Formats: sequence, C-alpha cells, structure tokens
Amino acid sequence: MLNQTVLFLLAAVLLVPLCTRFGLGAVLGYLIAGVAIGPAGLDVASHVDGIAHLSELGIVLLLFLIGLELQPARLWVLRRLVFGMGGAQVLVTGAVLALIAYGLGLSTKAALVAGLGLAMSSTAMVMQTLAEKGQLATRQGREAFAILLFQDLAVIPLLALMPLLSGEHVDHAQPGWQAAAKAIAIIAGAIIASRTIVRPLFRIVIKFGGRDIFTAAALLLVLGMAMLMVGVGLSASLGAFLAGVLLADSEYRHELEAAIGPFKGLLLGLFFMAVGMTTNIGLLFHEPLLVVGLAVGLIAIKALILFALRLVLKSPPATARKLAISLAQGGEFAFVLFGLATDYRIFDQYHAELLMVVVSLSMVLSPLLMLLDDKVLTPLLDREEIRPFDNIDVESHPVIIAGFGRVGQVVSRILNMRGIAFTAVDNSPQQVDFVRKFGNNIYYGDPTHLNLLYAAKVDQAKLFVLAMDDVETSIKTAILVRKHFPHVPIYARARNRFHSYKLMDLGVKMLVRETLLSSIDLGAGVLRELGLNDSEVERTVTAFRDFDSKLLLQQHAVYQDEALMIQSSKQAVDDLKTLFESAPVEQEG
Repeated sequence: MLNQTVLFLLAAVLLVPLCTRFGLGAVLGYLIAGVAIGPAGLDVASHVDGIAHLSELGIVLLLFLIGLELQPARLWVLRRLVFGMGGAQVLVTGAVLALIAYGLGLSTKAALVAGLGLAMSSTAMVMQTLAEKGQLATRQGREAFAILLFQDLAVIPLLALMPLLSGEHVDHAQPGWQAAAKAIAIIAGAIIASRTIVRPLFRIVIKFGGRDIFTAAALLLVLGMAMLMVGVGLSASLGAFLAGVLLADSEYRHELEAAIGPFKGLLLGLFFMAVGMTTNIGLLFHEPLLVVGLAVGLIAIKALILFALRLVLKSPPATARKLAISLAQGGEFAFVLFGLATDYRIFDQYHAELLMVVVSLSMVLSPLLMLLDDKVLTPLLDREEIRPFDNIDVESHPVIIAGFGRVGQVVSRILNMRGIAFTAVDNSPQQVDFVRKFGNNIYYGDPTHLNLLYAAKVDQAKLFVLAMDDVETSIKTAILVRKHFPHVPIYARARNRFHSYKLMDLGVKMLVRETLLSSIDLGAGVLRELGLNDSEVERTVTAFRDFDSKLLLQQHAVYQDEALMIQSSKQAVDDLKTLFESAPVEQEG
C-alpha cells in the first residue's frame, strides 16, 4: 500500500503541474498520470479495481459540495439560466446524441443513457479552467456555471433511473417500484432528521469536539447518506447530493465546505487517475478511426448545438463560440453513469469501454481547443470595431470630470445634489454604455486628445476633476491640461503613492489617494473595537493623517532614488512607533 501511494503521488506531482503549465488543465494531468501507470502504460499499479472503487468517493464528495451550493435564494436568482439554458442544452443535446446512438445500433435504453451521459460536460475541468483564466465573473463564466449546475442536477434523476431501466435483467437489482418507495421514505426521513438530529448534533460537535471531530462528523454524514441510498438500490452519489441540499441553507455550510474540500480534491484527482488506468486505451490503437471519429463528432455536435442555442437567445457570437467550445467535451459523470449502466447490464462491456475512451479523448482535446480559440480564433474573429468618439457639443460647464468610474460617479452625485452642472467623459465604451442606462449624461472620448478637451470646453471651466483609473492615462491627461489650460486647477484621484508623486510633479491643486480615507476609517473602527474611546481614536487617526501627509511631501523629494526611499520608509516606521510614547493612549475600563 505504501509503494502504491508513493507511486500515485509521484505520477500526480510530475504530470499534473506539467499539464497545467502548458494550459491543458489539472484534470487532463490526472488522466494522463493514470494511463501512464496503468495497464495501458507502464503497468506498475496493482489493485486497479479496488483503487477505482475508492476513487468514486471523490464523485460522492463532489456531489455533496454541489448540493451545498443549491441554496434556494441563489438557485432562484439563477433560475432562468439554470433551468432555461441548462435544461435546453441537456435535453436537446441528449436527444440528438441518443438518436445517433440508436442509429448506430444501441438499444433504446442504452441509447438514452449514452445520449444523456454524453450531453454532460466536465464540471471539474471547465470550472478550473475558467478560474485559472479569471473568467468566472464574465458572461461566459456565468452561463457556463448555470449549464454545469443543471447538468449536475440532471445526474441525480439519471442515477435514480438506472435500476428502473435495468428491468429484470439484474439479479441483485430490486424491482423499480420497491427501490423508488424506499428512496422516497429515506428522503423524507433525511429531511426530518436534518432538522431534528443533524443540526443539533453539529452544534454539540462544534462546541465540544473541535475541528477534527467536526470533519469526522461531516464525512460521517456524507458517507452515511451514501450508504443508505446504496442500501435501497440507488447510488451513493444521490445520497451525498441529498445530504448537501438538506444543509445548503444551514449555518454550517461554509464550515462543511472547508472540511470536505481537501478530501474532495484529492479523491477527485484519484478518480481521474483511476479512470485513466481503467480506460481501454487499446481501443484507440485497434480502432483509431472509430474512436477519434466519435470523439471529434461528440465535440462538434455538442459545440454546434450549444452555439445555435446561444445565438437563438441573442448572445454575441464571440460569447456563444467560447461557451460552446468550453462545454464541448464529455464529463466525469459520464464515467459514473456508464459504469453503473454496465453493472445493470444496460450496456455491454465493449460499448461501455468504447464510450469511456471517447469521453476521455474528448477531455484530452478540450484544452487544446480552448487554447486554439484563445490564440487563433479570438484574434482572428473577435476584432472589435473601432468606435468613434462621441461628438461633444455642449455649453460650457464649471466642472469637467475625466473618468466616470467609482470615484467620478461619486463626485458627480455630489455636484448633482447641489445643482452644479458638469461635463463627464470616459474612454471606456463599455463603461459609458453601462452608466447611461442609469440616466447619466456622459460622453465617450479620450481625454488625452487635445481636440476632445477643447470640445468639452475645458478652457472655460473652473476646475478639472481627474478621476481616471489607469495611472498612465491619468498622468498623460494631467500633462495635457497643465500645458494647454494652466489656469484650470486639477483635482485628482491617485491610485497609490507613486501616482501621487507624479501628479505632484505636475502641480495638481488637490489629490486624494483613493484608499487612504477608507483605510483610516477602517483603522478607526478597529481601534474602537479594541477598547479605545472616541476621543483617543480621533486623536490617533488625526495624528496619523498629519504624519502621513508630511511623509508624502518628504518622500516626494526623493521618490526617484530607491535607496533614499527605503531609508525614509524605515525611519517613518520608527517615528510612528514613538509618536505616542510621550502621551500614552488611555483605554476604557
């Protein structure tokens, strides 16, 4: 066992970072590691079947965490994306693939399971890839999450459907109505127990048992529900998912996620390695045209269907394409479904192995397709048309605001409150279009262009508010205004101290570091919580603000000399420590 453990860890440590480094993702690294040490590779791993059964706990824990995400409030917010778009993707793709499978000779039941299983995408692969690219908050990321969430939900009835589809062909399977009745009884009992037993038990464990026992209690809950479902002829994954749903709105959700997360990550990696070991790679060499053709066909069909669905729903072509490519592969739940289908004799061994190889190959090709889209298709197809600047034809206003983000909008609201007119410009067309939806009168243009400044009548303004986020653009604008409109004072927002020094070089009349005041307010709140009274807090933050203002002026004189800046900063730390030594701060008794 020790040798096998070292072998698994070595394969994972070597291949997963390598695949991640080349943009192929961790999931593919685990699959390749499994193939490498399995019977189709070096054949150095023993007890493959036992490892495969153990690794299924990774899927069980994944479904538990998915259940925890299904808070009613969150699901309600995403209802249209999840049940509308996600439901359409699974039903349409599943129906098309099932018809193709039936046409290729599978039985009706086998074709149904094959179609719906292949309609699933890899939650682990897609979500990790989007997170690595920082795209989870984009439109593509939100839509991908919604579709994957519905797919994960759809797995649950499919798992419950397996024994019903098996009919009377499996000796160990119960009649469908008995399994359904027992499952309903267990679900009803679990709902009652989650309120009356589980949550009070967690309170006791947290109070008296400590962190380790809480983790043990969480694992006991997940595995206990899984065992109950297996006992009535259903899947362990269904029980884990149900346990997660029942605790989704509990006060222990975040603690459970933190406790289960590490086990899920390791066991899910083991699951993918086990899939790699048990995948019959020999089929790829014996029937390469069939396997490659089916994998490419699967990717093409899923991508085309999803692309068409998104275009019908008026998505931008670029978003539709990226979404379609990211979800075109097969998923980890296909391995679970096809394995169960083999156990229940819905599939024969050959077709189950063939479909698993096809899914594995589609997952191998998926990161390559995403890389192709990023490096080739996006630069080629997604060239944004250059939008012309707005024609600014306004009467002169006393205030010009350059940059209409967080800072510029707050300044504008204050001016509006006093009825003071202003002209606002921003160099982001997306930001301009967004804020116009809320009734703001703003122009799209680049303040680093002199003709735009004249069009905005900066020469007739009383002051210029420089609220741009980008440091380089902010400095260029300040240079231009100081050179051509020296009589107009500049009130500027600075992102950091370096930005402040550059603006001070240009002689701006007033500058405010964007995080300084909020940080001082936060520090004041911390001091109050620690027991200082209001007068001491006010004295402390006032002294700090004065000290920091003087330090800014002092360091402005030497900021281009790194050695002097370091020396000044170290001295400032010592000065701050001794600032209150002569008058100790009193605390409330």
